[in-house]
Amino acid sequence: MTDVRTRFAPSPTGFLHVGGVRTALFAWLVARQSGGTFILRLEDTDQKREVEGSAEHLQASLKALGINYDEGPDIGGPYAPYIQSQRLDSYKQWAQKLIDAGRAYADPYTADELQAFRDEAKNNKKAFLYRDHRPENPPVWDGTMPLRFKSEPKQYNWHDEVMGDLHAGPEVIDDFILIKSDGFPTYNFAHIVDDAQMHISHIIRGQEFISSQPNYLNLYEALGLAFPLFATMPHIMAEAGNKKLGKRDGAKDVLDYIRDGYLPEALVNFIASLGWNDGTEQEIFTRDELIEKFSLARVQHSGARFDEQRLLWMNGQHIRLLSLDDLYDRVTDFWPELAKSASVDYKKHILALVQDRLKTLADLPTLTSYFFSEPSVDWTMITGNKQLGSLSRDDINSYLTTAKDALSASEFDPESVQNTLNSLLESTGQKPGILFSLIRIAVSWAPFSPSLNDTLSILGKDTVIARLQSTIDYAG
Repeated sequence: MTDVRTRFAPSPTGFLHVGGVRTALFAWLVARQSGGTFILRLEDTDQKREVEGSAEHLQASLKALGINYDEGPDIGGPYAPYIQSQRLDSYKQWAQKLIDAGRAYADPYTADELQAFRDEAKNNKKAFLYRDHRPENPPVWDGTMPLRFKSEPKQYNWHDEVMGDLHAGPEVIDDFILIKSDGFPTYNFAHIVDDAQMHISHIIRGQEFISSQPNYLNLYEALGLAFPLFATMPHIMAEAGNKKLGKRDGAKDVLDYIRDGYLPEALVNFIASLGWNDGTEQEIFTRDELIEKFSLARVQHSGARFDEQRLLWMNGQHIRLLSLDDLYDRVTDFWPELAKSASVDYKKHILALVQDRLKTLADLPTLTSYFFSEPSVDWTMITGNKQLGSLSRDDINSYLTTAKDALSASEFDPESVQNTLNSLLESTGQKPGILFSLIRIAVSWAPFSPSLNDTLSILGKDTVIARLQSTIDYAG
């Protein structure tokens, strides 16, 4: 195959979390770096597990992350439809090919009879294999019974672009169900038919499917299909590193991360780094750099640990990379309520100050609310501070009164304010960590703020003096 065509084929059974996103992202990167095609296909053959709205959510999640597909359920393409439940006639035609070739048969057994076979194997301390119980004269398949693949067990050796050279013996190959009694195909059958019809060149999927690979290879051969390239993704592990990441461990809805103020670029960068690196010390990648540098050959074999703190750090790094105008456009929904009536210039001035301190866009109200409204006094911010906690109220009054008087006589551009603050260090004999922290808390009552001289300059002399006086009065 010369044309690279990759696909992401999730089941619409819930939200999209980081494990699914990584599979989609790696498939997308392989397609994009080769000028190929990336496809979204929905595998909804298990109708009982389908969750209403999940299909739309999957599509919205990929688009929100910028993992845009070239063919899919909502945009069509040359091999539509891209929803398996709409392709049932195709599976029946391919099933008939296997029946005609003597490689598929109707399964006449009841659930009780199958369970008896399993119990027999267990009692004999043998692995259960359905092919040990093939009916001698199966009935003609009429769609009311399951249709099974008639396997031809053999040794397989195959290459995986991530896991390397793999092999399995004939003992793991069995007669699996192709089409269920409800008329819907199994994943084991449908994905191979779809991939063949859609000319998929790379099968990129999770580690949970690797044990089924010998059965898939047996079916490829029975259908006369060439093997595509296989790439198996290792598990993403929970933060402790001792189990596969689950919903309780942080595998939450990817759209929730965006609603919580994470940038799509940061999420993509972080998820790409779960099990992959480019061989250098580089950690922050733009989307274009990922497309240029990604390689399946550099995906690790072992599980990758999910580290929420690393994601938070990466998000802050990506926020710093944004232009001020771009950042302003993205924080529309994150400003504190009273900021809505402020001018664009004023908000951009404040945003420029806090950009380097934002870890998520949701930090914006905490960092900026005191620029738009009077903050509430929280004296524990002083008493609970390691450096300020030992100050008496008289000390606090003295330092703040001295600061108020000096700032009252100062010009209020950032440079003049800084000169005044430096002079205060000399006149009080106090350290910056104490004096400046005290002034910052007295005017903002925020856990942290940008540079003090810029903060005071933007607040303006009248506001700063009034807030210092308010704190002095509170201290008594």
